[in-house]
Amino acid sequence: MAERQGKNETTGTIKSSKFLTFQMGDEIYGLDILKVKEIIGIMDITPVPQSPGYVKGVLNLRGKIIPVVDLRLKFGFDEREYTERTCIIVVELDMAEGKMLVGIIVDAVSEVTNISESDVEPTPEFGAGFSTDYIRGMAKIKGKVVILLDISLVLSGGGLGQFAG
Repeated sequence: MAERQGKNETTGTIKSSKFLTFQMGDEIYGLDILKVKEIIGIMDITPVPQSPGYVKGVLNLRGKIIPVVDLRLKFGFDEREYTERTCIIVVELDMAEGKMLVGIIVDAVSEVTNISESDVEPTPEFGAGFSTDYIRGMAKIKGKVVILLDISLVLSGGGLGQFAG
């Protein structure tokens, strides 16, 4: 069972918990497993006119319409053609409008891994004008750096609230 984690209010660090790790390019990212509802392959996505470029559209997931965001584009990376490893991670967000399901497209899902507080470094400062609030920390796992994301902050704004319902 995953421990309830998040930033520790007194130290700003992350308590031990489970994260779903995934790849975009050569980088590895991690999401709180408690936010992940399911992982699906690429399916038909209906474009929505006048949405931001990173919002690929909406899909019908067992009768529920959910928005789909290409995380590569949200982060400003080059667009890539989808492969057999490309997945949609369906996450549940706590938005002002209430709970909301959103699909995020990633290059490949890696594994669910336990990350302890001792493996996490605070997010480095990058200077004025560069917000890293959406990064919960940097974990060191098997000699690699895993960027731990607060997916609610990554996806907040950008007009996703119009899809809540």
